[in-house]
Amino acid sequence: MLPEGYLDNMRLVTFKYHNEVRLGAQRGKLILDLNKAMPAIPADILLFLAKGASALELAREALAAANADAFIPENDVTLLAPIPRPGKILCIGHNYAGHTSSNKNELPEYPNMFCKTANTIIAHGQSILIPHVSNQVDYEAEMAVIIGKRGYEITEPEAMDYVVGYSIFNDVSARDYQKRSSQWLLGKSFDTFGPLGPALVTKDEIPDPHCLNLELTVNHVPKQRTNTRDMIFSIPFLVSYLSKVMTLDPGDIIVTGTPSRLPEAENPQRFLEAGDVVNITIEKIGTLTNTMAASRLD
Repeated sequence: MLPEGYLDNMRLVTFKYHNEVRLGAQRGKLILDLNKAMPAIPADILLFLAKGASALELAREALAAANADAFIPENDVTLLAPIPRPGKILCIGHNYAGHTSSNKNELPEYPNMFCKTANTIIAHGQSILIPHVSNQVDYEAEMAVIIGKRGYEITEPEAMDYVVGYSIFNDVSARDYQKRSSQWLLGKSFDTFGPLGPALVTKDEIPDPHCLNLELTVNHVPKQRTNTRDMIFSIPFLVSYLSKVMTLDPGDIIVTGTPSRLPEAENPQRFLEAGDVVNITIEKIGTLTNTMAASRLD
């Protein structure tokens, strides 16, 4: 059995091991292959989420019964994004006080929503590619909400029943493309512009997602810092609001918005360059790290 303390939280990861993509539970620097430990648990995260609370209970049982030798050292696997191919990536713009498109003292009545495409998704540790056609690649630190149950026209009081957990997201943006029109999709959807991870932390491990410290650094220099209590629209509101337009499915991601930059990061503004290391840390979730790299054509 694992030592006491190893079962304090549930961190789900998708990983590649011996050329197979697997679903695991992370404990420190160790990973349990959940399907190998208990074959009734699907090896795919979307199939796992579709089974609902019963799958989470099986995962906890597998962890409780696992011997130390059932765990794989993290260095022996390749971590992928916890949701490698989400069906929907629904992003909220201007959702922090002080980072709105209107007067800073005037809060918006409705969320500003846009989408990113699934080709953007990469994992913790993978490189963000700077495209040839842009020289204004920028960062945006955000908390990601992962949907765990299919729902439509969800009420606010029941909204958290449809959330399975949280992760970290970097809404990487090509500002020059983003400013070409009123529609942001192209500037947000270059390949590798959606780092996600390193894990999906289940919601029971974070009793209050609206009270988490968040910080982004570039080369260890702080650029953004806030607390999720400063979000304008809460997670239950966003889940309910979006579900009145579209059915939300297991594995869909709601990206809850980015705060304003620290004053020292605003003047002068510096866009990301090859070799820059971007870290986003969110309390109770972890740290997402990615390095900027030149385009694959270079």
